[in-house]
Amino acid sequence: MDALAGPAAAGDLDVMTFNLRYASDSPPHSWAQRRPVTRALLTTERPDLIGTQEGLSAQLADIKADLGSGYDYIGLGRNGGDSGEHMAIFFKTARLLPQESGNFWLSETPTVPGSKSWGSFATRMVTWVLFADRETGRHFYAVNTHLDNRSENARLHAAQLIRQRLAAFGSLPIVLTGDFNSAARSSSAVYHLLVDQAGFRDSWTTAPRRTKPYATIHNYQALVPGGIQADWILTSPGVTASAVLMNTFRLGTQYPSDHLPVQARLRLP
Repeated sequence: MDALAGPAAAGDLDVMTFNLRYASDSPPHSWAQRRPVTRALLTTERPDLIGTQEGLSAQLADIKADLGSGYDYIGLGRNGGDSGEHMAIFFKTARLLPQESGNFWLSETPTVPGSKSWGSFATRMVTWVLFADRETGRHFYAVNTHLDNRSENARLHAAQLIRQRLAAFGSLPIVLTGDFNSAARSSSAVYHLLVDQAGFRDSWTTAPRRTKPYATIHNYQALVPGGIQADWILTSPGVTASAVLMNTFRLGTQYPSDHLPVQARLRLP
């Protein structure tokens, strides 16, 4: 972030949302091909907080090993335990101290692992962590999700459930990362509900400095300027963003994922 935002000031929090693309053994773009690129990206950027989507248990273990002993993660598989894709939250252990954590499923039975409703194609869930920031003494919630890729009805109901659940967190700041599978700043009902109705702030629009925008889902093809931004970093009111970027890093022709990571430098109130 330094090239975009300058050196981080004391108390700044660097956040990334990153759909990892689940680990596959089949080329092209197998995990074996993508892991070195992901390692180079993450060890260069070294965000304080990373909300990941689609990671499988062994894949997350690889990422933790590649990041080194200064990082840990929290999250369950969407089928419960280690099974299935995770909405894992990685964090710098020297900076962020977990106080509480939990998961809920985006369904009519949110406490039931693996549950789905509303015509959702896949099981979808939320992982959240209450952190104490050792650097500032502040507490905040990190929340990470991945909404359904096919059903707009499921996405809208999921967004409503997220809004209700997060309202119960009280007045502490919230950083909400995710692949929302919905276009930001458009006629998207999900964006309208979370930003216009629930009052979350879109760091992409509030930050005074930003990179050139692209479609965040590129599917390993040429980047599309001004395309659909499905990966967002939202915050509760009072959290300020000084800079945001879409990270276009690749090694040769190999991208780390079929999504671009989105990053924001935040300041908590």
